[in-house]
Amino acid sequence: MRDSAGTGRPQGYLKLFRLGNCAMAALGALLASVICAGVDEVSHFVMEIALSMAVVVSFTAAGNSLNDYYDREVDRVAHPQRPIPSGRVAPKTARALAFGLFTLAIVLSVPVGWQSGTIVIVSILIMVGYERSLKAEGFAGNLAISWLTGALFLFGGAAVGKLELAWILAALAFLATLGREIVKDIQDIEGDKGSRRTLPMRVGVKNAGIAGSAAFFGTVALSPLPYLLNLLSIWYAPVVVAADGIFIYCALIHFQDPEKGQKIAKLGMLVALLAFFLGGVL
Repeated sequence: MRDSAGTGRPQGYLKLFRLGNCAMAALGALLASVICAGVDEVSHFVMEIALSMAVVVSFTAAGNSLNDYYDREVDRVAHPQRPIPSGRVAPKTARALAFGLFTLAIVLSVPVGWQSGTIVIVSILIMVGYERSLKAEGFAGNLAISWLTGALFLFGGAAVGKLELAWILAALAFLATLGREIVKDIQDIEGDKGSRRTLPMRVGVKNAGIAGSAAFFGTVALSPLPYLLNLLSIWYAPVVVAADGIFIYCALIHFQDPEKGQKIAKLGMLVALLAFFLGGVL
């Protein structure tokens, strides 16, 4: 089967999986492993890291497939070019691929260790729950997305047996993502009416904004721990101070401009990741 652009079914599967997202997730797992193990030790875990990256690719492809399956009716109007509404991939096929890839992720995680397998299984349950119901629940969906972001770093740390640093990195990612998701819901409050019951709708924009700011300040409060616990080098400190400044600014500015706030939060997350990388490898 081909669509009007002449794209064949195999290309439809590749678009369903969103390989760019898969590659970024694999890179995130790799960076987490390098940060947690350090440059001198990372070469001892080549097989585990390779398997971890394969697990992350499989998980991400499965999650994207499941997302398109559950969003297929909305996509018929909003994104008719996507694989399912365009007819390149049947809904049942997308669902089968999702659960097949989730199963593959579990199988590939077994040689890495029980901790990795547990993280994968918990993440699968949260992902399925998110697509089935949590997405529409607003704050519960925010928590699910925040867990999935943090779990990427947990998985990278588990691959090299260094969860003590991975937990802190995951907690920072969780809080920063939670703050950003809340601010995004404030920005999208009008468009979400009738389809989602978000935190701003439940408690009001001001109270939701306070919750978002609290998450950003929580990120700042946790940020010194890796250095204070001697888990990262001095190179971590100046860069994470810059990231903290960005998060503090975001916690204040989003009340006036939610769109600007959530974009700045994304920048803060990138700078924080750079801080972890420099502290882990230098």
